[in-house]
Amino acid sequence: MSATLCYMTSITHRELRNNSAEILRRVEAGETLQVTNNGSPAAVIGPAIGSTLDLLIARGQARPARSDTATLERIRQRLAKQDKPSRSSADIIEDLRGNW
Repeated sequence: MSATLCYMTSITHRELRNNSAEILRRVEAGETLQVTNNGSPAAVIGPAIGSTLDLLIARGQARPARSDTATLERIRQRLAKQDKPSRSSADIIEDLRGNW
């Protein structure tokens, strides 16, 4: 199995500032560029993958929805009297804190 090395083009912060339109065209065309600041790598600029949600899913930081958002309309809120808690929130908090 052979490995192929890919080299990323580096540009300076000044080049990015002075030629931003040209650089964004290159990135939009698929090129990924490393931006240096005082000779040290500071950022990598690459083509957009898609939406933020798509990016998070690709990173494993989110998961796709199990169903369409239209199903949310079917959820009904229960407001019957028997659904009221037998204890108030203040009672529950006091119980959790305990007597010190």
